[in-house]
Amino acid sequence: MAGSPRTDPGTGRAHPGRRVLAAAAVAAALVAVPGVPASAGPLHTPRPVAPPRLVPAPASLRTLPGVSFTLTRHTRIVARPGSGTAGSYLAGILRRSTGYPLPLTASGGSRDVISLGLSGREKGEGYRLDVTRASVRLEAGSAAGLFRGVQTLRQLLPPAVESPTVRPGPWTMPGVAVQDSPRFAWRGTMLDVSRHFFTVKQVERYIDLAALYKINTLHLHLSDDQGWRIAINGWPRLAAYGGSTAVGGGKGGYYTQADYKAIVRYAADRYMNVVPEIDGPSHTNAALASYAKLNCDDKAPPLYTGTEVGFSSWCIAKPVTYELLNDVLGQLAEMTPGPYLHIGGDEAHSTTPADYATFIGKLGPIVAKHGKKMVGWNEIGAGKIAPGSVAQYWNTATGSEDGTQTARDAVAQGAKVVMSPANRAYLDMKYDESTPLGQDWAGLIEVRDSYEWDPAALVDGVAEKDVLGVEAPLWSETLVTNDDIDYMAFPRLPSIAEIGWTPQSQRTWSDFRVRLAAQGPRWSVMPVHYYRSPQVPWPTS
Repeated sequence: MAGSPRTDPGTGRAHPGRRVLAAAAVAAALVAVPGVPASAGPLHTPRPVAPPRLVPAPASLRTLPGVSFTLTRHTRIVARPGSGTAGSYLAGILRRSTGYPLPLTASGGSRDVISLGLSGREKGEGYRLDVTRASVRLEAGSAAGLFRGVQTLRQLLPPAVESPTVRPGPWTMPGVAVQDSPRFAWRGTMLDVSRHFFTVKQVERYIDLAALYKINTLHLHLSDDQGWRIAINGWPRLAAYGGSTAVGGGKGGYYTQADYKAIVRYAADRYMNVVPEIDGPSHTNAALASYAKLNCDDKAPPLYTGTEVGFSSWCIAKPVTYELLNDVLGQLAEMTPGPYLHIGGDEAHSTTPADYATFIGKLGPIVAKHGKKMVGWNEIGAGKIAPGSVAQYWNTATGSEDGTQTARDAVAQGAKVVMSPANRAYLDMKYDESTPLGQDWAGLIEVRDSYEWDPAALVDGVAEKDVLGVEAPLWSETLVTNDDIDYMAFPRLPSIAEIGWTPQSQRTWSDFRVRLAAQGPRWSVMPVHYYRSPQVPWPTS
């Protein structure tokens, strides 16, 4: 991440347009979305049907003219064995807004049902969704795939289905045939809880909002100069003292290990991996202030509540540094079922290149010892890293801090790259000069800027095969409330989510802005305090 200004004009790329085949022009009388062939249909030509406005856009979508399915008080949800939490999750959403009982069963008939089940025809997070007059059938290759398909199903229903209280119907969805799977495996968002602390409930709320757009990774930035946010057994002052403040001198806060486990469970129920980050060797003042022995001169600095970065550093030569990090990473590994631990590695301005390389070389084996793969900001490519590590590309600067070279160095060592370019994906950047929140050191990022880029064409020498996915970081220097989070994340988080999910050849701004506009009423019902970008044709009512 980010404190010192960096500039990069960036390059937005226009991509091949999405072709929608009018129903009147094809024998099947089906409205096709990106590259979907028509199949045989009725002899007459029904009126063309506009495709539903879904975000992310599915890989394949056909509408069925004249066909729809309506939820009633008699509708049942059938979640067959292996469906995981998708059925109960869907039932919870629909019952809350419709008031219908929607009983959840493991088997049932074929009419007036929403049926969820596994199928060998789909792979990974891929799914197939068929909406007919009689039923809704969702099949996937995994429970995670069913959960992703449920998000599409939600968006087929009227926006009022997201209401926290009962609303009148009708609850009708259009007839469709969807076959879908993601472009990238890692589709993430990062929440900085160090600059300002957010409670368990606030984090869970953000998880739910991200899950609607098929985000599958929550990166939690748990430590920085301004606050240490996770309790560590054997090192109580890290949280009790290092977590006692925030940017601007706020009260701070931290997660007990029970709190952290609750967040991990909540995310897991939504098929979202948590990636905890303990930043280093810089961004460490909160820890250094907590224990004098962690400092090279055995003197603890004062707590810090500013926003400038790059001034702090672990004492690279002291064994106690690695004793601490072994305990911290070990305890996080035990509490985190996902495959990754994030060790930071950015903006180490007070660490010499030799010490930085030493630090990265020591951290890799510690992470591996605890059964995890190492993730770090792209600078880790300057050190020795194991194949299978992940470099998170954020730095779009030029010159001595050019992140493109460290990203290439990481790939040369067998790492994958997660793309988070600051001038495209950072959700804390202002939309325009009048935005009341956020920063502008990486530029002003309107919705179109956040959408029009290709992760596989961003860094020379880093091809699509090297890209694990995308992530939208939300740094919290200026963010305190849920409304603050909403305003900066929406509508840009769905932009990044679509980049991670939808095939590149099927994405165009002209199409996306219309589909994005249809999310506005949904957010108003939830409610989400979103930014009404003038680039998007939001509904007037």
